[in-house]
Amino acid sequence: MNLLTAMIVASTVASALIGGVFFAFSVFVVRALTDLPPAQGILAMQRVNITVINPLFLGVFFGTALLLGVTTYFGRYSPQSFAWLIGAFLIYLVGSVGVTMALNVPRNNRLASLEATSAEAAAYWPVYVREWLTWNHVRCIASLAAAVVAMLAVAS
Repeated sequence: MNLLTAMIVASTVASALIGGVFFAFSVFVVRALTDLPPAQGILAMQRVNITVINPLFLGVFFGTALLLGVTTYFGRYSPQSFAWLIGAFLIYLVGSVGVTMALNVPRNNRLASLEATSAEAAAYWPVYVREWLTWNHVRCIASLAAAVVAMLAVAS
């Protein structure tokens, strides 16, 4: 396996890994938090949103976009492989990173600004969960789709 193929495989695995994180939140983490009294669910999600800001997660999350971009830019491929890679890069960049920064992070910031035991937080919590999960589903699908599309670049 040459370096280029190894980079594509690494970006495929990393994209799938991020998709798995989003999948877990969509399928059971946030749903478990909504089973708690609102103040407890809010406090837990506020803590998750602080804890996720760490070098390992952020390195994989943003590094995947960087790796896909570098691989697409510097690689010498067949036109079909290049098309798959540019597709994977754009899907991940827009659907995972873009949605996170434009839609999930602002909701996280609003939740962080609220006192978990306040009436305002309790009123916002169901709205937050509904909107945040909607966009999290998009991030999950985009990350997993990017992994599949990147894998197709290796196969073609």
